[in-house]
Amino acid sequence: MAGNSGTGIEGKRSARHRRIVAELELKPSLRVSELAERLSVSPETIRRDLDAMKTEGLIERTYGGAMRRRSLEPSVTERHNMRVAEREAIARTGAASLIGTTHLMIGSGATTVHLARRVAMTMNNLTVICHSFGVATVLSLNPTITVLIAPGIYHAGEGAVHGAATVRYLESFRVDWTILGASGLTRDGPSDALIEGAEIYATMASRSERTMVLADSSKFNLAFPARWAEWPEVDCLISEIAPKGPLADAVSEAGTDMLTAQ
Repeated sequence: MAGNSGTGIEGKRSARHRRIVAELELKPSLRVSELAERLSVSPETIRRDLDAMKTEGLIERTYGGAMRRRSLEPSVTERHNMRVAEREAIARTGAASLIGTTHLMIGSGATTVHLARRVAMTMNNLTVICHSFGVATVLSLNPTITVLIAPGIYHAGEGAVHGAATVRYLESFRVDWTILGASGLTRDGPSDALIEGAEIYATMASRSERTMVLADSSKFNLAFPARWAEWPEVDCLISEIAPKGPLADAVSEAGTDMLTAQ
């Protein structure tokens, strides 16, 4: 009976957390008293919920309440100049895991451009399908790599294409590995700030034998609007340090390999 009781309590807590996120979608900032009234629980319960949700990266705490987490991230051009050492280390580890591969898909993002540059330096005679102009540019430095770039609607901030034409193009291929970045990682899986981008990542992952996620630790416990996979669908996560807490538990329970870049 104790186990059932615990499950019931956890279920109610998860339901409250989902409701709080939904309420913040309607009104970006709410006070504890407002949430307590809307959810018919005590202010103390709401405060505990908000503290837990902040730890998981689901919301931002404010004085006396909470606000919706910012769903935007810097443009890919800005991100290229951030956490460069970490991204280069992640790229080295990722490329080493791909030796012997002949067909890849690579998603957009700053970390995936680092990975593509490393692939161009260390691998030969492979075909890479991508939707990012930055990825295509660095791969083209190696004349033995055949680069196929998808058609679609150009997103200037991401330097990549998306849309129905992109999805249809990607669906016609099957590859050994798909390598993707993420705006945020939570126990629910990787997510992206761009809903259009997440659609492309989900398609790429579905057309691959194995999926690799590259993300530095600043992405840990950040939740963004568009989740494109659950952890059982991800074969390998590479970061410069290993996550802890609920995120680490979710990755481990899913059987996702966790590689730490040095």
